[in-house]
Amino acid sequence: GHLRDDWVGADGERARLMMRNIQRFGSGSSDADEWAARITEEFTRLVKGKPTPDGYHLVPGLFSWAKVVPYGKRLGATPDGRRAGEPLSHGPNPSPGFNEGRGGSPTQMVTAVAAVQPGFGNTAPLQIDIDPSMGDSLESIEKVEALIRSHFEMGGTMVNINVLNRELLEEANRNPEDHPGLIVRVTGFSAYFASLSPELRQYVVDRVINGD
Repeated sequence: GHLRDDWVGADGERARLMMRNIQRFGSGSSDADEWAARITEEFTRLVKGKPTPDGYHLVPGLFSWAKVVPYGKRLGATPDGRRAGEPLSHGPNPSPGFNEGRGGSPTQMVTAVAAVQPGFGNTAPLQIDIDPSMGDSLESIEKVEALIRSHFEMGGTMVNINVLNRELLEEANRNPEDHPGLIVRVTGFSAYFASLSPELRQYVVDRVINGD
């Protein structure tokens, strides 16, 4: 009922917040990560085993490109606490804010995404958005390098990286005309931040993982 009614009312909001704060995919929950891997495996099996009416075989993947906003607008509320019409998660990546208050880490995220690769090239890319503070020291840089290297060693196939300051992004989101030269990695392509739709700009802001 809560999903059908889009979490309406006090009881609906209480249930939504509960679902937002449980252990989810990418936050170190073995159950959530295992279910994601099982669903990916079954999805891949079904796509591989069913050619199109013309006899072509589709390539299974978890690749939303830059369609997280329009796809989300057409989808109702989902059990992760997302409201109807809100953006979807980026490809195989956890929803923005997946690790807030749940002890998750970038390491757990890259491990989870590596485990849901369909096995057909770069069809499930990892998106990492990190704060520049993670590059303040050689030790921090080496940690980022180890993070990326471990993802590929575990089976990852593609990584998109942004090194962006959240405060700068928030300011540019409020006043895009003041930051015409700010470039961000959206997905498999880069774009001027000011050229993105307001919804997609906000989504990029929400994706940023700080170094805490």
